[in-house]
Amino acid sequence: MRNGKKRARSEPGSTKQPRNKYSDNPPDFANLASLYPSFKPFVFFSGGGRPRIDWTDYNATRELTRVLLLHDHGVNWWIPDGQLCPTVPNRSNYIHWINDLLSSESFGGDGNSKVKGFDIGTGANCIYPLLGASLFGWTFVASDFTLVALDWAEKNVKSNPHISDLIEIRDSKVLLPQCSEEAATTVQSVDDNKSSIEPAVLVGVVKENETFDFCMCNPPFFETFEESGLNPKTSCGGTPEEMVCSGGEQAFVSRIIQDSAVLRQRFRWYTSMLGKKATLKLLISKLWEVGVTVVKTTEFVQGQTSRWGLAWSFMPTARKIIAPPVVKKSVLSFMLECIKRQYSAVDVLQSVEEFFKSCGASCKLNSSTFSVDIVASDDQCNTILKNGITDVDSARSNGYEQKQSLDGSSLQVPEDNLSFRISVFQQMPGTLLIKGSLQQKDIPLSGLFSVVFGSLEESMKSKFCR
Repeated sequence: MRNGKKRARSEPGSTKQPRNKYSDNPPDFANLASLYPSFKPFVFFSGGGRPRIDWTDYNATRELTRVLLLHDHGVNWWIPDGQLCPTVPNRSNYIHWINDLLSSESFGGDGNSKVKGFDIGTGANCIYPLLGASLFGWTFVASDFTLVALDWAEKNVKSNPHISDLIEIRDSKVLLPQCSEEAATTVQSVDDNKSSIEPAVLVGVVKENETFDFCMCNPPFFETFEESGLNPKTSCGGTPEEMVCSGGEQAFVSRIIQDSAVLRQRFRWYTSMLGKKATLKLLISKLWEVGVTVVKTTEFVQGQTSRWGLAWSFMPTARKIIAPPVVKKSVLSFMLECIKRQYSAVDVLQSVEEFFKSCGASCKLNSSTFSVDIVASDDQCNTILKNGITDVDSARSNGYEQKQSLDGSSLQVPEDNLSFRISVFQQMPGTLLIKGSLQQKDIPLSGLFSVVFGSLEESMKSKFCR
């Protein structure tokens, strides 16, 4: 059964965010009903005595969102009839995923600096800025273009004075003559006697010299308003402006991609939620075309609802030399993404062999397992480091030539030759996973293997990636 399949979903990449408090603890309707009398009329009990609400009742879903925001996040909130009503657990997944992106080492982020986000199409509910500000203290610019959305988003912000200074509501309507071509997709004409006014996405809304850590978006998923009402099991409301876009979510997120190609490194991460998994593949191909450096995807699973997350960046990836005492892994890996079309996995495998042969290491290529077994002496490894690391003094300061770690202890460099295997795995068209594994299981791992592997990564990405 379809519902059963969703419940069983647990493939890699699926995201029940562990730090989302609703991940394994769905809202307790009975407890909420006892604490909030306004919610009690919407709760009933099934035959098995389990408390439920009618998900097809807009008033019930809206009241649930209100009490969850108040009870779990200390946020006062309301929206008028008909406006899109977000589910708090699902939206929390997205917020926590962005926090993971910011905390990742892709660009050297530590997640501790002051974070500034941009919410595209915040709606009357303003849910993402309210959650981001209350959970992590992030600052936000939240954009929209309808008077109702702008008015109520402002009301929701002002209803929470403890975080109101962190959120700015910004009108995304721009005068086309003042806007670049990238932002010039006309949506509506406000007055035939005036310049055409339309809601921009990023270009035209982001101010000169503004920079952000991320943008996020819950785009219009549907091409027609009729399509948006095809799910009879839920009632989350939503106006045509919130739910519908010519070309659906694919067209809308394509506009974000176009704007990102203009703004590039003024955002560390560009992200969007998606309602259809099939849209991912189409958008990822567009991203490689505009020259992004990294693409990440995830699946948000909450109850019986699945959504997908797409993130990309133009930032140069950070390559760090890690102090030897910190490195404990015997298996390391990196991704080759956006591989030039003329190259295949075989080309990469042969290049790995050539990389190590060039320093005199012994190599054995196995084309059936797509792997190369390498045996390299300490001197040969040092040759790789000198050839592959532009700042040799940096390598020395980390102890790779002096055999001295940052804390003064001796490096645990094997007295025998370093023996390891490099394997190449196909992930998807244009993407390969390169994995390195030490073969000496009984020898304590030094930082040497990590830095040698890092030199290989730098060489392979320079040769094969766009």
